[in-house]
Amino acid sequence: MSTNKITKKDLLIHAKPFNIKGAVKLKKTDLIHAIQIAEGNNPCFLTIDNCSVSPCLYRAECQPE
Repeated sequence: MSTNKITKKDLLIHAKPFNIKGAVKLKKTDLIHAIQIAEGNNPCFLTIDNCSVSPCLYRAECQPE
């Protein structure tokens, strides 16, 4: 599990294969939600306390330890 926060640049690279419209203009949280939806996941970033989903690319920012 990584403790490094993901950068917007990294998110844009991760989002590219999903062709998310307006990805560059999205706020970081909205971009993460768009990526989660595109991956077929629940857009749960920053919405669940004590999340047990692991591994998760966004965990370092979403669930502070």
